[in-house]
Amino acid sequence: MRPIRYRIIAEDLRERITSGEFRLGAVLPSEADLSATYEASRVTVRRALEALRSDGLVESRQGFGWLVSAEPLRQDLTRLATLDGQLGAAGVRSERRIVSFGFRRTPPRVREFLSGRTVLEVVRLHLADDRPFARVTVWCREDLGAALSRDDVERSAFLEQLPVRLGGATQTIGADAASSADAEVLDVPEGAPLLVAERVTRDRSDQVVLVSEHVFPAHLTRFVVELPADDGLLEPAGLRIVDPA
Repeated sequence: MRPIRYRIIAEDLRERITSGEFRLGAVLPSEADLSATYEASRVTVRRALEALRSDGLVESRQGFGWLVSAEPLRQDLTRLATLDGQLGAAGVRSERRIVSFGFRRTPPRVREFLSGRTVLEVVRLHLADDRPFARVTVWCREDLGAALSRDDVERSAFLEQLPVRLGGATQTIGADAASSADAEVLDVPEGAPLLVAERVTRDRSDQVVLVSEHVFPAHLTRFVVELPADDGLLEPAGLRIVDPA
């Protein structure tokens, strides 16, 4: 009996996934690329992918195409914590890589919170079990950043190194589409949906010490907030309307 073509393709993809060639959460080649690789029609490739989806191995998402199924990391927003700590608590191996490190003129968007003319700007890539998980950009007050080296910020989080007592932070969460730069760093298609968390961290005297932007592929993380009842009203707190202009 002649083997059915889509099943052959499905089994080969299954083996590539289970062997680790395609990691959990990884975006698979497009249907067109898979058609060329297997010298099969897109209809046949799609049948193979649908067979793997029925087994829970892959899924399709708008903006990503097909990707290997993975349980998103749930991040608790009820406390100020480091990304490494959140990953470690979930049993995920974390690694940080510094993309850029240096003092620069304070960007206009940061000047609202950090008034100095110069800030330490650090861009880093966080990996979770060897896969790109987040691009983080941190702007640190110049007087505090002067004591930090590139090795320091690659080794551990700013929150663990600043010589001040932290008082808390305000975090704003939104959505965006991956630019070409973020698509390359995070290994997602350009235009793929991203979750963007902007955080303003203060010391005990309510002075801003850090401003940071945390960018995550939308399929890899979930933000979780407990909403206690307030006088019987179960409405979301902290909702802000964005001016489209």
